[in-house]
Amino acid sequence: MEPSSKIARANPMSETESKTGLRVKGRLMSASEIERTLVRLAHEIVEKSNGSEDLALVGIKRRGVPLAERLGRLISTIEKRPVDTGVLDIQFYRDDLSTAGIRPVVTPGSIGCEVEGRDIVICDDVLYTGRTIRAALDALFDHGRPRRVQLAVLIDRGHRELPIEATYVGKHVPTSSREIIEVKFQEVDSTEQVLLVEKT
Repeated sequence: MEPSSKIARANPMSETESKTGLRVKGRLMSASEIERTLVRLAHEIVEKSNGSEDLALVGIKRRGVPLAERLGRLISTIEKRPVDTGVLDIQFYRDDLSTAGIRPVVTPGSIGCEVEGRDIVICDDVLYTGRTIRAALDALFDHGRPRRVQLAVLIDRGHRELPIEATYVGKHVPTSSREIIEVKFQEVDSTEQVLLVEKT
């Protein structure tokens, strides 16, 4: 009975493999492990920030946004006060995209929270080369001068190309250049897990 159930579970995976050119090597985190990690990160942020006064969490689209919102809710519960969260859309700031014409101007208020003079924690799902974070810093500073900027990531997979490190890390996962970390959040993907995937 058991071997056939294993085969049944393996079949959909091989279909996915052939369609996407990616093979799932394993699950790094379950929904409950993600939740426990976020609770730990929320406590670390509160501790290093000496509370939540002047604190704001800004998520990088797409999966940095639910990360920032969840951490914000957890910190609000710990501190018994609301915590501002915002959104950074950095698509026009990427240094690896060729954009013709004038660099777009970010309109004030588009982040969704005030950054001037505040402690900002930028949130993203995976830290890899550091280029996304560098672009996020450019976008953030167009909105004002924070007092301090820190970085919180669910997964740090290494392979940095820029001198950028996260202050808060959910999990360090050494990877090869062929491997990809797929973070899936309920809010974006209708499922909750972190997968290690390899290009086939």
